[in-house]
Amino acid sequence: MKKTVLLIAIFCISLGAFAEDAESIVSASRDRIQSDTVFTRSKMVIRARNGSTSERVIEQYSKDGPNGDRTIIVFISPRNIAGTRFLTMNNPGKEDDRWIYLPETGRVRRISASGGSGSFMGTDFSYDDISSTSRDVALDTHTILREENFNGLACYVIQSIPKDKSFQYSKMLQWISKDEKIIFKIELYDKRNTHVKTAEMSGIKEIQGRRPTTVIQMTTLKSGSSTIITSEEIKYDEAIPDGMFTTAFLETGNVR
Repeated sequence: MKKTVLLIAIFCISLGAFAEDAESIVSASRDRIQSDTVFTRSKMVIRARNGSTSERVIEQYSKDGPNGDRTIIVFISPRNIAGTRFLTMNNPGKEDDRWIYLPETGRVRRISASGGSGSFMGTDFSYDDISSTSRDVALDTHTILREENFNGLACYVIQSIPKDKSFQYSKMLQWISKDEKIIFKIELYDKRNTHVKTAEMSGIKEIQGRRPTTVIQMTTLKSGSSTIITSEEIKYDEAIPDGMFTTAFLETGNVR
């Protein structure tokens, strides 16, 4: 859509280019690290408003599939939640399929799209937040708002508005570095367009020729609570059986 008529014409053309560029930038940020499989072992620290903390250890297995990424998260400790397993299956152009197994109930429960706003195991992350890294870029409308520095790095600030109104957020603002397309910050806004949570990524490391961020902190603004996930071990391209990405594995913990 950009002296009077000429300026409008040039502006229109620029907006169209920005919209196209925005989607490609977001896509590049999510596809930045190429690997058939990824394994991570992480420490999760949940900090309440009063300063008290609790810790958990999780393992995450991800693998490309015929329809996109598949990811399973397994809670290793503490004992009272060990064995909890969460599975996400990516569906191009649609919402992900998600299931969770809770040892205390002994059964697998499907997480509906409307349930995506629920807290993930008492953390500051929702189910939608946990599976957002595999969220199909086509599900949102992306626009470059501006360019600015974040922690000394030149970044694009990109607004992403979900096309599906059932999604828990009205918009997301992402700070993506111009050089490496690394996402360093995400602001999340609720249906009233209120800024409710902020995710910040840090701790870049060189691992097997890749440069992942190894720390993510999600802060809930209203409560003042936060959850920090630190990846202490990352392995790429190691064999992961397809049988792990099934509801049968969720229920038993065994690959059939």
